Amino acid sequence: MLKKNKDRIAIIRKILKATFPNVKTRLRYRNPFELLVATILSAQCTDKQVNSVTKDLFNKLKTPEDFAHASIETIEKLIRPTGFFRNKTRNIRKCAARLIEKYNGDVPKTLDELVTLPGVGRKTANVVLGAAFGIPGIVVDTHVARISKRLGLTENHDPIKIEFDLMKIIPKNEWNDLCLQLIYFGRSVCKARKPGCSPCPLYDLCDFEGKTS
Repeated sequence: MLKKNKDRIAIIRKILKATFPNVKTRLRYRNPFELLVATILSAQCTDKQVNSVTKDLFNKLKTPEDFAHASIETIEKLIRPTGFFRNKTRNIRKCAARLIEKYNGDVPKTLDELVTLPGVGRKTANVVLGAAFGIPGIVVDTHVARISKRLGLTENHDPIKIEFDLMKIIPKNEWNDLCLQLIYFGRSVCKARKPGCSPCPLYDLCDFEGKTS
């Protein structure tokens, strides 16, 4: 049963904000393009691992031109530890080339434009919009999807449907922070295999069937 009444959602938002008052992406970047590349690399990879790779990567390749003109072998070698490196290399090179061709090397600031870039889906686009430009967006990663379902905020499994469910019940000015709070919460408390229910600040608001006492 979905639990979407406004009072309950307001309490959830208040608790998450108090628990994680200062949230930001853990990916390290110096400009929107670096964030875009780092977010593409973060697919099926931890932020910690991505950061360890981009430290060297962004010292060697700094601009869309650098990535577009670098050899496939060069990029693959640099990003190999992030996994799926061949596919990621292909997407990053094509993405860089598209930025040069259509946007003068700049990262666009709209969701509709970002999702036309190779390797960029709605999740990646919303990460960039929120972190780089301060534009509200709902980022649905595995943590956000899992916790939203456990809290009864959605019944959907598809990330896009979850995104739109959350857009309807969360104030727009809280989209960015709330998603990061859910990500922090998912990493530290409400884990996939073994949720930390006993110290959970949302315990009394959760009807998850796998909840433990």
